[in-house]
Amino acid sequence: MTQPIFDGHNDCLLKLYRGGPGAGARYRGGMPGHVDLPKAKAGGFAGGFYAMFVPDEGPMDWSVMRNAQYDLPLPPRVAQDAARAVVVEQAAILKELHDHGDLTICTDATTLRDAIDQGQQAAIMHLEGAEAIDPELQFLDTLYDLGLRSLGPVWSRPTIFGHGVPFRYPSDGDTGPGLTEAGFRLVERCAQMGIIVDLSHLNVAGFHDVATTGVPLVATHSNAHAICPHARNLTDDQLRMIGRTNGMVGLNFASAFLRPDGQMLPQGALEWMVRHLDHMIELAGEDHVGFGSDFDGAVVPEEIGSVAGLDALREAMVTHGYDDALMGKLCAGNWIALCERVWKPAPRITVT
Repeated sequence: MTQPIFDGHNDCLLKLYRGGPGAGARYRGGMPGHVDLPKAKAGGFAGGFYAMFVPDEGPMDWSVMRNAQYDLPLPPRVAQDAARAVVVEQAAILKELHDHGDLTICTDATTLRDAIDQGQQAAIMHLEGAEAIDPELQFLDTLYDLGLRSLGPVWSRPTIFGHGVPFRYPSDGDTGPGLTEAGFRLVERCAQMGIIVDLSHLNVAGFHDVATTGVPLVATHSNAHAICPHARNLTDDQLRMIGRTNGMVGLNFASAFLRPDGQMLPQGALEWMVRHLDHMIELAGEDHVGFGSDFDGAVVPEEIGSVAGLDALREAMVTHGYDDALMGKLCAGNWIALCERVWKPAPRITVT
C-alpha cells in the first residue's frame, strides 16, 4: 500500500493568488507548477501546511543560487496593511477550496487524522512571515478564527517580531539578533492558543530565543547544515534541540538546501534526500522528522518534479532500507503526532 505523504510546507496559495480569479477551477483542473488536485491524487499527496505568503514588490534574482557562492540581498520589511490584504485574499482562496470539498482545513488533530485516513486532502493554514500581524496581536485572533494553526514569525526578511536568515552559501544561520520584544509576546501567545511556531526562516539567535519559551521547536521545511552548509539549514545542535523538545523538522525538497554545493539545480538532488533524512533522524530522532517540500516555492529534484512524482522519493526510501513503520512516521504520522501535542482550544487572553 502506498504511504500517503503529508507535507510540512507548500506555496500553492501564492501561486493561486498570483493567477487571479478562478483559483478553485485552476486547482481542480490542473495547472503548471507542483501542487493541484489531479497531481495530488496521482502522487498520493495527503495535503500539508498551506502557506500564506506576502511576495516582495521587486523580484529577487534567484538565478544567483546556481553560483558556487552567493548572498542574495534581503528585501525590506513589508507594510502591515499591504501584507494583511494579501493574507486575507489567500485565506479566502483556501476557504474556497475547503467549501468546494477539494480539501479539508484542519484545526484539530482528529480532523487531520480522519481526513488523511479517508483519502481527503488535509490542509493546515500556515502564515509564513508575520508581517500582517499587529504588535497588539489582534489580527492573530482573527486568523485563528479563520483556521490558522501554524505560523513563522519571519520569512527571511525582517519583521517587527524578529530576524530571518539570508539566502547565503556557504554560511550558517548565526546572522544577527533574534526575537524582538514583540516577537517574544507573539511566541508566548501562540503557545497559549496552541499555534505551531515555525522556525525554518528564523536565525540562530531567534531559534534559541524561542527555545527559552518552552514550546516544541519546529522547522517545517529545513535540512541538515552538516550536509549542505547553507544559512537556511539547521546545525546539529539545532536538530538535537528539536528532538529534546518534542518538536519536528520537515525535509525541504529545494535542491539548493539538499546538494552539498548549495546550487539550485534539479539534477543530482534526489540522492541527497535520504542522506539528509538519515542525519536528521540520527540527531532529532525518528519521531521528530517528516517532510516539508517547499513545493511551488523552489526547484525540486528532477525525478520528483511535482506532487505527482512522490513515488520517486518513496522508492528511494525503501531502497535505502526504511521499513513500513519508519515510512509511516516520516510520511505522515509524525506531523499528526506533533499537532496532537500542540493544538488545543484557545483561551481569550488580552495581551498588554
